[in-house]
Amino acid sequence: MAGFENHRRFARIRPSGLVSKTAAIIVDPKKPAIPCTVIDLSAGGACLELANAEQLPKRFALVHSKTKKSCLVMWRTRRRIGVQF
Repeated sequence: MAGFENHRRFARIRPSGLVSKTAAIIVDPKKPAIPCTVIDLSAGGACLELANAEQLPKRFALVHSKTKKSCLVMWRTRRRIGVQF
């Protein structure tokens, strides 16, 4: 994953101050949202941490700080995923 920092179009920042570190993943509107933690984010994507990142689909919606964004998974580990908005 170290190589990703060199190829990012947008600088990522860690949420701090009034920016919430918690978010919710919506895979299916009829099912409960999946809680996650925002590790860092930018205008073009984010790094998220959750209990089981391996079982998420490639596309889902992320609700963070009263905004909802469509996400595409770009990389994943057991507990973290990198998404593009």
